[in-house]
Amino acid sequence: MTTSISTNESINRSLGWAAAGAGLFLAASTVFHELTKYRLAGKVVLVTGGSRGLGLELARQLVAKGARVAICSRTTSQLYSAKEELVKMGGDILALPVDVTKQEEVQILVRDVVNHFGQLDVLINNAGTIQVGPQETMDIKDYEDAMDSNFWSALYTMHASLPHFIKQGEGRIINITSIGGKIAVPHLLPYSASKFALVGLSEGMHAELKKQNIHVTTVVPNLMRTGSPGNATIKGDHEAEYAWFKFSDSLPLTSQAVEHAAYRVVKALEYGESEAVLTITAKMATMLKGFAPTWINALLSFTNRFLPENIPGGFYPRKGYEVESEKSRGKIPAYTDRAAIRNNETVSFK
Repeated sequence: MTTSISTNESINRSLGWAAAGAGLFLAASTVFHELTKYRLAGKVVLVTGGSRGLGLELARQLVAKGARVAICSRTTSQLYSAKEELVKMGGDILALPVDVTKQEEVQILVRDVVNHFGQLDVLINNAGTIQVGPQETMDIKDYEDAMDSNFWSALYTMHASLPHFIKQGEGRIINITSIGGKIAVPHLLPYSASKFALVGLSEGMHAELKKQNIHVTTVVPNLMRTGSPGNATIKGDHEAEYAWFKFSDSLPLTSQAVEHAAYRVVKALEYGESEAVLTITAKMATMLKGFAPTWINALLSFTNRFLPENIPGGFYPRKGYEVESEKSRGKIPAYTDRAAIRNNETVSFK
């Protein structure tokens, strides 16, 4: 009996020391992270696609942190509307109309940002596009457009920014990819292909640039309630395709609030995360893809059976806002409609 009590006491002491050690480790880790936290106050951040959606919400949160922010967009009306809002928040804002799919315009963009602010500290590659529809409706041009907006634009901005980062001895790059860059989602093939390319580019840049004190973060969001479906390019059975996409983008179980997504991106920037997968759903999907790819491929094939078939005229591209119908209206899609108003997504609908 005495031996049993002594053994129990020994186990309890060991568990107590282990718990204390874990607590000390967590406390020390927290202190270390705070001491090494990247301070955004006074830093110059360039956000591509910063006039609406996630880009605009990122700009808002960066301004709140004291950063000086440059935003760019192809749509001038959205761009200057966003600038007006950010300036009212007290932000030091540079807004430039730029097509980031054109390398020469990107080079001028980065030069203008450096000339205006005197430096460039952070690049956030957020600009992008999405096409929705069955693969048989997608032609080579759709893939080229997706690669231009989602891949080449990011490579152009990185190449233009790197000399400035190297010269000043440090820099940070955030690449907004997608769960569609980890798992090929049916009816989003040009988008997924381009995001897969961006994930590879971003991870490779992280490995190669770290030795030059340039930190690259790959951000992997799920769908976000930004209000962006209206600006998506739709093919196939337009009304039905837009309806499932808008519903998925609105449903709390399959999408996240853009405010929380932006918060996580900024946190990943501040704490130097190499990869930030923003939702539990996305984390579970990538984990499942890693250890049981056959399962997730079977699930995606099964899901595809319930997506709309092509119809006559389906090869013609239309914007989401052009094909609103009763199918895409209701209590749940209303989340997207409200987000569109808040995040400057409705200007291009006119």
